[in-house]
Amino acid sequence: MSKPEISIGPEDPRQADVRLIFAESGAYLQALYPSESNHVVDVDALAAPDAVFLAARRNGELLGSIAFRIIAPGHAEIKRMFVRREARGTGLGRRLLVALEDAARQKHVSRISLETGIRQPEAIGLYRASGYQECLPFGTYTSDPLSLFMTKRLQP
Repeated sequence: MSKPEISIGPEDPRQADVRLIFAESGAYLQALYPSESNHVVDVDALAAPDAVFLAARRNGELLGSIAFRIIAPGHAEIKRMFVRREARGTGLGRRLLVALEDAARQKHVSRISLETGIRQPEAIGLYRASGYQECLPFGTYTSDPLSLFMTKRLQP
């Protein structure tokens, strides 16, 4: 018998199990970085009309999430990329990223950027392998020695 398929799709980030995964990812980041280097957005920002939140589920169980919010015309920022420990190493992070880029194209986003921490080599490796390149701080960010800023031009 094969494993149940994982589905990825848009959802409301205000759901109870999503709030739990946000708490889990927040604890993970707090273990790695001081609070001033954690740049998370709140749930309401991810539920806004200029944002897209995607959830990955298997049999209803939330395994991971990713979101973007528009920060300028044609430019979006990735937020809340997280894969639960039990789903890591399965390619789910790459699938979430591809799904998010597809959703961004549908919203006429031509450039997508992100901020990640330097103590997350797996995430950095995924982003680099997916065509993201280092860039200067964007939007309202300022330089932070614990942050890495990356961007990618999306092909239509």
